[in-house]
Amino acid sequence: MKKSNTYNYVLAAFGATIIAVLAQVTIPLPLIPITGQTLAVGLVVTILGTRLGTLSVLVYILLGTAGIPVFSGMSGGYGIIIGPTGGYIVGFLAAAVLMGLYLNKFGITIVQAIIANIIGMVVTLAFGTVWLKIVGDLTWTAAFMGGAAPFIVVGVLKAVLAAWLGVIVRRRLESAHLIEAIA
Repeated sequence: MKKSNTYNYVLAAFGATIIAVLAQVTIPLPLIPITGQTLAVGLVVTILGTRLGTLSVLVYILLGTAGIPVFSGMSGGYGIIIGPTGGYIVGFLAAAVLMGLYLNKFGITIVQAIIANIIGMVVTLAFGTVWLKIVGDLTWTAAFMGGAAPFIVVGVLKAVLAAWLGVIVRRRLESAHLIEAIA
């Protein structure tokens, strides 16, 4: 059964809320903290798919950019986007699109969802590292060592967790006819 646009927008808003809540889970590090945002982005896209998952991420970014404190550390505002961590946040949008497209093409299984979430992690870290290099006026080595290297192992762990939980939740929502199955 096809769901109404209103229903889908509510799902996307719920996805943005999940990202905002998990963004507050933070493990502080000297340069850039490890947050629940990447876990949440992977989880939301795995559950909601390309269109609604990407819309959730876009809504989250727009709310934060508008000043609503949804980014990590209950922060918000345009200054976060143009600051040293802004590339990661912008990268969430590209990651959501690519993850969703991958899942549409290869299906939503645990293995495919892990691969999609790792793709999302790499995209997010790439955007964040490039942004950090430019904004921080760092060398490529310094930007990689500060902006990507410390997060690879944790990123893979978060990707696996997001994929595993996302597939379980998605299957249950599909069984309950609350979201559409990907054909």
